[in-house]
Amino acid sequence: MPKNKPVIIQSDAAMLLDVHDPAFEEARNDISVFAELEKSPEHIHTYKLSSLSLWNAASAGITPMQIIERLEKWSKFEIPENIIFRIKESAGLFGKIVLIQSDDPYTLLLKVKETRLYNEIKSIRKLSKILFPTGDNDQTFTLKLVDRGTIKQELIASGYPVKDEVPLKKGAPLDVSLRENTLGGYPFAVRDYQREAALAFYGDGKPGNGFGTIVLACGSGKTIVGMAVIDIYKTQTLILTTNIAAVHQWKDELLDKTNLTEDMIGEYSGDKKLICPVTIATYQILTWRPDRESDFPHFDIFRKMDWGLIIYDEVHLLPAPVFRVTAEIQAISRLGLTATLIREDGRETDVFSLVGPKRYDCPWKELQAKGWIAEANCFEIRAELPENLEVPYAVADKKEKYRIAAENPAKFEIVKELLDNHPEDSILIIGQYISQLKKMQEMIRVPIITGQTPNMEREKIYDLFRHGKERVIIVSKVANFAIDLPDASVAIQISGSFGSRQEEAQRLGRILRPKEKNAYFYSIISHRTVEEDFSANRQKFLTEQGYKYHIELW
Repeated sequence: MPKNKPVIIQSDAAMLLDVHDPAFEEARNDISVFAELEKSPEHIHTYKLSSLSLWNAASAGITPMQIIERLEKWSKFEIPENIIFRIKESAGLFGKIVLIQSDDPYTLLLKVKETRLYNEIKSIRKLSKILFPTGDNDQTFTLKLVDRGTIKQELIASGYPVKDEVPLKKGAPLDVSLRENTLGGYPFAVRDYQREAALAFYGDGKPGNGFGTIVLACGSGKTIVGMAVIDIYKTQTLILTTNIAAVHQWKDELLDKTNLTEDMIGEYSGDKKLICPVTIATYQILTWRPDRESDFPHFDIFRKMDWGLIIYDEVHLLPAPVFRVTAEIQAISRLGLTATLIREDGRETDVFSLVGPKRYDCPWKELQAKGWIAEANCFEIRAELPENLEVPYAVADKKEKYRIAAENPAKFEIVKELLDNHPEDSILIIGQYISQLKKMQEMIRVPIITGQTPNMEREKIYDLFRHGKERVIIVSKVANFAIDLPDASVAIQISGSFGSRQEEAQRLGRILRPKEKNAYFYSIISHRTVEEDFSANRQKFLTEQGYKYHIELW
């Protein structure tokens, strides 16, 4: 047993982890598999055992006893009895409700392994229209195949995770393989952790595998993981991603690193509607509809081809309406790719039920230590509000206070000084408010990309940046996701989306591609304002990954 025991476990399921203990990192890596970080100030980090975190651990094969053993290994004091009971109850619940195929191809069986659970599920009135007891005293219900996703979604909302062991359809075959050399003639090989992630998703190829989420740091090559999975399944594939730039990036990567040709890859977006054996679509086009009362016409893409695999890029951003296409989604192998399972809409349980549980997770710091992502230096710079804004700030409501603090004009001078401090670096200036970004552009005269920038112009600016012809660009939140800018080494965030942890992770991820130099992430906030509170929440996820923010007063 280790001499250092840096964890205190409380009876309310909170766990306090001493940051200054020599065993901090090892203990953090052990407990973060089954617990969620809640608070991360300078000295003590607070974790919480939640049902979802325990179910994710259970789905990865970690037993309740293994969780308890890890806690005993690191706990300074005896674990409260109610916590041991909670772990056994909650983690042990996964696998007690199993969904399997019946003899009828259009009917499924829901088998419940405990009489108490069976009776509780039987008593849920809203499920009586889709769940029907078999009447054989075997604690089994029947349901229609089309209700496969709905029942998982409804049961997890009631606190009951379902283990899905219904076979997935194979889909139409696809002649695809990975190249040994890229089109440019460079050697190409899937990294060890990327291969491990793809194989963890595939499992043994039997029912119960082939759906779930891979969690890897920004810049670690999640697209390569997706291509490795396509290579394993060799089936027609639908890839859903965040924007048109990401569509083009996926297409370029597929052409560069697989034997797929132009005529085998389709783009389904606002600009084009081409469906091919591998089709890449945007979430925006899927969720478009003429008005709030209409159906989503582009959902039909799920039925257009004999898909055998769906890839959800940046699955933490998967729009809620897509969850409604449960029948089509549930019959197909589905892979979620993300740097963080955090959803700002709180629908993590929907991702668990309808896309699948976490199948693979590799700590950011571990990838950094091996040189697969750049070493990052994170700074929070606090600027004072100018005197003329103190009274408007004091009398404003909370939302307006945030806007005033976020658009603090003192930030502009800080940005100019940071640009002078990094004369050789490729720099992204990122912000939330367009008016603020345009003022920044007027001061430093560099290209700007916002939601109003036409796609062709965006691609041109990104290309100039990649090739070093533009050293600094300003980007709004449209550049948060799935943009490959390998030479970016400095990001300066002048405003963010309130307390969005996922956004903070994505913005740091823009500069984590492996490179010779270190990466620098600066977040500029207004001192003694609500922006400090939101900033602390944004940083929570990255602190969990082992990053430290250096605080500087300007």
